[in-house]
Amino acid sequence: MTAIPPEGALPHDFDHTHADVSGGWLRAAVFGAMDGLVTNTALVAGVGGAGVDAQTVVLSGVAGLVAGAFSMALGEYTSVRTANEQIDAEVRVERRALRMHPEAEEAELVQTFTAMGMSEDTAAAAATEIHADADRAVDIHITHELGVDPNEKPSPAVAAGSSFVMFSIGAIIPLIPYLLGFDSLVAGLAVGGVGLLLAGGLAARFTDRPVLHGALRQLLFGAIAVGATYAVGVLVGVGVS
Repeated sequence: MTAIPPEGALPHDFDHTHADVSGGWLRAAVFGAMDGLVTNTALVAGVGGAGVDAQTVVLSGVAGLVAGAFSMALGEYTSVRTANEQIDAEVRVERRALRMHPEAEEAELVQTFTAMGMSEDTAAAAATEIHADADRAVDIHITHELGVDPNEKPSPAVAAGSSFVMFSIGAIIPLIPYLLGFDSLVAGLAVGGVGLLLAGGLAARFTDRPVLHGALRQLLFGAIAVGATYAVGVLVGVGVS
């Protein structure tokens, strides 16, 4: 059944909205949670496979949580800040080009609009109107040439905070049995596996993909890392003993 819009309403007011796709909090949160789960579940598997006691497993896991959370947060902040600064640099390049070659830049915009399906006259009129405002012209050129909106850059602090929190949550999950007093590597890996399933399924919900597919895919990726790390831990443990 087709939705009937209220008088004067736009589709985004009543019919649909879009998720954050600018690379801000969501990407950082999903990446952080997945990395925390995989990293610490694999770490628990490797240390536990070496035959150490529960206290050493917990110590290693907590150290991995703290180090990983700060590493992820700092990495996210730096990468997003760098990407934003690169966009700012391109804005300065475009602003200089508009100042030095306004006719050529306007002709370029006309070509862009005609490639989108506008008639030559409509494209020329639109480009002329846009170029009447230098700031607006820069925004339009950057949006069409680079595919990014210079006014909608993600926040480095939000990305860092999301990554830090979600990595910590993901990393604590395989440690839960040990923190509750169970000295069981199998229990730790099982809880980590459940966490991977839940995280993969939840991430799939944001992309409208099959939840089961996302859950099993993340479990498979995690199992590869856990299996490899466990094998290394067993080999190291045997060599040390």
